[in-house]
This record gives sequence, structure tokens and C-alpha cells, in this order.
Amino acid sequence: MQCDHLINVKNIDTVPARSEIAALVKHDRVHTSLYTSDDLFQLELDRIFGKTWVWVAHASEIPETGSFKTTEIGTQPVIVVRDRKGTVHTLLNRCRHRAATVCEHRSGKTNSFVCPYHGWGYALDGSLRGVPHPESYADQLEKGELGLVSLRTEQYAGMIFATFNDQIEPLEDFLGAAKKWMDLFMKQGAGYPIKTGPAHRFRFPGNWKIQLENTTDGYHFPVVHRSFLSSVDKQTEEMLNFVDGSGYVEDLGNGHSVMVMIPELVDLEANLDAPIPERFSELADALRAEHDEAQVRRIVRAVGGSGFNLNIFPNIACSMAFFRVLQPVSVSETEIHHAVITMDGGPDVANQARLRLHEHFQGPMGFGTPDDSEAWERVQRGATSGEDLWIMLNRGLAGDYRTDDGLRSDVSAETGMRAAYRQWKKLMMENEQ
Repeated sequence: MQCDHLINVKNIDTVPARSEIAALVKHDRVHTSLYTSDDLFQLELDRIFGKTWVWVAHASEIPETGSFKTTEIGTQPVIVVRDRKGTVHTLLNRCRHRAATVCEHRSGKTNSFVCPYHGWGYALDGSLRGVPHPESYADQLEKGELGLVSLRTEQYAGMIFATFNDQIEPLEDFLGAAKKWMDLFMKQGAGYPIKTGPAHRFRFPGNWKIQLENTTDGYHFPVVHRSFLSSVDKQTEEMLNFVDGSGYVEDLGNGHSVMVMIPELVDLEANLDAPIPERFSELADALRAEHDEAQVRRIVRAVGGSGFNLNIFPNIACSMAFFRVLQPVSVSETEIHHAVITMDGGPDVANQARLRLHEHFQGPMGFGTPDDSEAWERVQRGATSGEDLWIMLNRGLAGDYRTDDGLRSDVSAETGMRAAYRQWKKLMMENEQ
């Protein structure tokens, strides 16, 4: 007889012990308190977002000296900036004097950061350069020790990650088997550099892990996105009917996973002699005016996006033709950033086609985002009804089989979610002090 119903951690008054955390994540389910407990949320900010690699930017967002963007790691504000030597820094957005943020712009270009409260000035690498009226400090101001706090920062395939944990493994080791999928995803530049546009930002009233699950959840697609499927041509509808197809979900280790929806579009540079889909025929004709047939096919293939969604734990997804970034706000609120990918220097007509496709599904007036958001909100609402309930993650469990990279099951399996929660459990227990 199972004793699952005896666990009640909805209101945790003290930091849970390892045994309590271990009891919340089983091989086929997780306890509903993972969505509703503020104590667990605060612990996640420390043990997950404060201890592992977190995605902060794409290189195209900070292309030149002085280029910067502001974002958050967990709920802590940071600045990602490129210095005069081309080095990328991730700096805590917090003056070392009295803690005021030194930058409030989402992005831009600057020569330095100056605190608006007392005028302390910092160089692009975060070092303290100037203090108004320093004579009042006499010889007690150690400028070399009072730069903006700089986080360990590494990048792979143009994806920039930062961490508060100086002892963590190198980024490439953390990414592991996800690296080959990142390389494949970047092929949608069609020979041009990848460039991200301004993100469409929105919030939903739900826990961040609800959205984390969604990116490799193929099971919901024909149900939640029925209205979207009714808006596309027959050929596209058939292509997106992938639940009964030959795709798969694979656990890539360290919480990362990939959902392959359209296997023939995994490598966008393969089989370029295949017929161009009818929906892209006008685009192909427009491109032929300035490109040879091989490049036309490469660009058209790239515009449609990759045939897979890649989840990189804990906060970034490479999803078909855009980046989806999740930003935890509170235990019951999450901010999502959808940034469409374009070809830097590529044909305007191709980039415009990419934007229209993005708007159709992920844009603020599109079909996909509103439907997903309502589903996520309903999950959070339902999670508050009853204290001893569980979230089931057992779909496809019987079909899991081992590959060189991890575990694989059918495209509608919950393999990716099980992967994420194994990593959640590992970090929440491993980082206990």
C-alpha cells in the first residue's frame, strides 16, 4: 500500500531536510507542493538558480564594446556586458555602496555604469573607477575590492551562461549531450549569424516549473492548440500531427531534454533536394532573384525552424525558431520571454517570413501563447485544491530505453519532465548546507 497521501508540506515552517525533499520527487510523479510551497520556492532560488549554470543572453544581444542587457538570475538582477577587450561579464546590478541598481535599461550601449544615488562609477568589467568626494574616506576606501560583483561566465554556440557557483563544472560538461542539439539549432541561420530580436514578454500566474514542463510536452499539442491547427494549411497541419509520428523525447542528462517532433527537420542542412513546401513557394520565388537554388533551399528550410524543442535546465528552451526564457517571480508567478531568431545580414524577405510565423503562434496576438498560458494558469489553480495530491509524470515510462545520450521514449512521453525533476531533486539535496 502506498503512503503518498501522508506527505503534507504545503506550509513548510522550516527548511526541509534531505529526506523530506527526496520524498517529494518519485520516479513517476512529483508532489503538488512543488508548485505551491513558498518555502520550496525560496530554497530553489538558492540551491538551483544560485548554484547551477543559468542562461543570461545570446551573443547577438551584446555585439559590440559597451553593449549590455539586464536580466535576472532567479530573482537577482544582473547586467550582461561586453568590455573593451571583447570579454563578456555578468555583473550583479547592485552598487557596492548602498545597493542601488546601477542600470535600469533593458539593453543598450554605454561606456560605464554610474549609480544614480551617490555617483559611484564602474567600468565595463565592473571595476570601481570613481567615487565623488573621495577625501571623506581618507585612506579607508579599498577601490580594488569594491567593484560590482562579477559572476563566472562561459558560453557555447553563442549562448551565454553565468553562475554564482565558482566550484561548478565547466559549462560544456554541464551541457553534455545537449551541445549537439544546440549546434543543430544554430543551423537555422542558413549560413548567416544567428540574431535574436527584442523579446515578447508576458507573465502568467503559475509556478516556473509548469512552463519548464511544457517545452517537451507533445501530449498537449493537439488538444490545447486545436485552434492553431485549424488556422494552417493542410500540409502544415499534417506535419504538426506529430503525436502519432516517429518522433521521440530524450533525457540528455543534467535536467536537459529534447523533443523531436519532425525528424526530417532535425538537421536543416540535410536533404535539401526535398520538395519545397507549398506555403514557402512565394518566398522561394522571391529569393531566387538574388540567390542560387542551393542557397534558396537552405534559407527556406531555415525560415521554417528546427523540428525539435530543446530544454536546457533550468531556464532556457531552444524551441523550433525562437528562444523561450523563463524567469521565476514568485512561487505563483512566472515571466516568459519569447525572442524570435533571425538571420543577421540575411534576406529581408526571409526574416520577415520568420517574424510572421513567430507572430502566428508565439506572438501576443498569436494562437499558441494565449492557449498555453491559460493551461498553465489552470494547473496552478488546480494545484491549490487539496494538500496531498500528486502531479503524474508516468506517460511513456514503460517505453523508456537507454541510448548513448540518456533515456528515450515516444514523442508524447513525459520523459523530459522526469529528467528535469531528477535534476531538481539532485540540486535541492546536493546543495544542502
